[in-house]
Amino acid sequence: MKQMETLEKLLKNELSATETYQQVLDKLRADVALSEAENLMPIFEDHKAAVSSLQALTIRLGGTPTEVSGAWGDWAKLMLDGANLLGNEVVLKALHEGETIGDKDYKEALLDTELPPDIRLLIETKLLLAQQAHISTLDRLLVAETD
Repeated sequence: MKQMETLEKLLKNELSATETYQQVLDKLRADVALSEAENLMPIFEDHKAAVSSLQALTIRLGGTPTEVSGAWGDWAKLMLDGANLLGNEVVLKALHEGETIGDKDYKEALLDTELPPDIRLLIETKLLLAQQAHISTLDRLLVAETD
């Protein structure tokens, strides 16, 4: 069932984002970079809410939601580990790249003409808008980081 594959892909992306932001927030708190942590916390919370929404929709459609991010999560962790060594700007760029990939995946899902209305509505009214807001926030943080 293609809709379940789409939901699983999007859910894995959101799980990966949640894991990644948790790691970044832990690092920033350890480094006492609290202002950056405060800016990233709403994004982390949005991704947690997206996980919950996608899991609930998967269950409602008769599926069993994944609880692991899979290979995408492993790649994100590896990329973040490298970025952590290079500083906050590189970490923000890595987060931005992840958000951009998520944005592309949501837009790609919307191109599916057989996408059920409830999934389409969730993506159009909540998930994609949040993704685009995350990109704007990270753009702003990157500009501030380079000033």
